[in-house]
Amino acid sequence: MTQLQAAQQGIITDAMHRVAQDEKVVPEQVRDAIARGHAVIPLNPAHSNARPVGVGRLFTTKINANLGRSTTRSGKSDELDKLKIALKAGADFVMDLSVGSDLRTIRQGMLDASPAPLGTVPVYETISRLEGDVPVMNPDLLLQVIREQAEQGVDFMTLHAGLLLGHVDLAMRRIMGIVSRGGAIMAEWMKRNQMENPLYTRWDEVLDILVKHDVTVSLGDGLRPGCLADASDEAQFAELSVLGELVQRCRARGVQVMVEGPGHVPFNQIQMNMERQQEVCDGAPFYVLGPVVTDIAPGYDHITSCIGATAAATYGASLLCYVTPAEHLGLPDGDEVHQGVIAYRIAAHAGDVARGLPGARERDDAMARARLAFDWEAQFALALDPEKARARWLKTRACAGVPSDDHCSMCGKEFCAVRTSMRIRDLG
Repeated sequence: MTQLQAAQQGIITDAMHRVAQDEKVVPEQVRDAIARGHAVIPLNPAHSNARPVGVGRLFTTKINANLGRSTTRSGKSDELDKLKIALKAGADFVMDLSVGSDLRTIRQGMLDASPAPLGTVPVYETISRLEGDVPVMNPDLLLQVIREQAEQGVDFMTLHAGLLLGHVDLAMRRIMGIVSRGGAIMAEWMKRNQMENPLYTRWDEVLDILVKHDVTVSLGDGLRPGCLADASDEAQFAELSVLGELVQRCRARGVQVMVEGPGHVPFNQIQMNMERQQEVCDGAPFYVLGPVVTDIAPGYDHITSCIGATAAATYGASLLCYVTPAEHLGLPDGDEVHQGVIAYRIAAHAGDVARGLPGARERDDAMARARLAFDWEAQFALALDPEKARARWLKTRACAGVPSDDHCSMCGKEFCAVRTSMRIRDLG
C-alpha cells in the first residue's frame, strides 16, 4: 500500500506520524494533505535507511541537491563525497543524475549512504546502456530501467511524460529550444519516429511499476525555459496542461505525484507561474529549479536562482532544486555543492517566513536576541552555516590586539550601534 492509498483509506502511517512530529503539525493534517494529493512523502520501502520527509505547502520548504557523474568528470567516490557534503549542509533530498557506466553501483552506494530520499531520471540510464555515438532512446528499455530502479530502492523519479509530439515544434521556435536533458531525449525520439511520447501512451504501465514500490513520480518539465526570452511561452504551458492531466491519473491509481517547474523566469513572472501550476495541477506539490532570474551571471547562478527560489517558495513551490555556482559552466565540485545547498536553505527559509508559516521566524528572533547579548556561541548555533560564521568571526576577533567578545570589527567598541542602543535604553 502506498502512502497515498493509506491516506485515502483514512490510515495514518508511521511515516505520516514522523513527518507530523518533524513539521509540528497533527498527524491528521498530514494524512489529509496526502489524501488530497497536496503533499507527498517519497519513501520507497526498499530504501531501508531513508527517513520520511514531507513535501507540500503544509510543511517547510524542502531542498534537493543534484549529484552524479558525467561522461567526462567525476566518479563513484567523488559523488559519495559530494553526497556527504550535501547532507551535512542540510539537503532534504538528493538526486543521482549520473550518466555513463556502472550506474547501478553508483546508485547503490548513494542509497546505502543516504538517509535522505533519493531521486533519479531513468532515461539517463536508458541512454547510457545503448550503443552508438548518438544513441536513440528505447521505450521498452526505459520501462525496464524504471522497474529496476524501483526495485533497487529509488524513492522518486523524474519522468518526462507530459512533453508530447505536438509540443516539439513549439519549442523549436525558442532561442534556446529544449534545455532539459530528459526532455530533449524524449523529443528527439518522437521526431525521429513521428510517434507520441511512449511514457504518455504507456503511462498505465509506468503506474503499475510505481504503485507496487510506492515510488513518487516527479513529472518532469521537459519544456522548462532555458533563458528569460523563452519563459512562460506556449510550449511551457502546453506541457503544463498535460502534466495536470497526468496528476489526476496518478492520484486515481494511488501513486504519489509532484510536478516540476521552471527554469529561467523573469522575477515579475514567478508568482504567476507558481499560481498557474497550482491551479492546473490541482495543488500538487511544485518542485522548481530556481527559477534563475537573469541569464548574465555565470559563476554566480546560485545567487541569481536563489533570488527566484525565494519568490517561488513564497508563492507556491514546496521543493527547491538547488543551483550551484557551476551551473551553465560545468560539474560542481564539493565546495560548490556546499554553497548551493546553503544558498537554497536561505531561500527556502526566507520563503517560509514570507508566507507566515507558523514557527518559521522563531530562529530569526532567537538570533536577534543573541546578537543583542553578544552571545557569539548562540549565534553560531543558530546560523545556517555555523562553521563559516565561526571561522569568519575568529578571523577578525581581535582589533588592535584587544579581544572583541562584546563587539565586532565592523564598528569597533566605540561606534557599536548595539552598545549605544543599550545605553539609550538605560537612560529611560
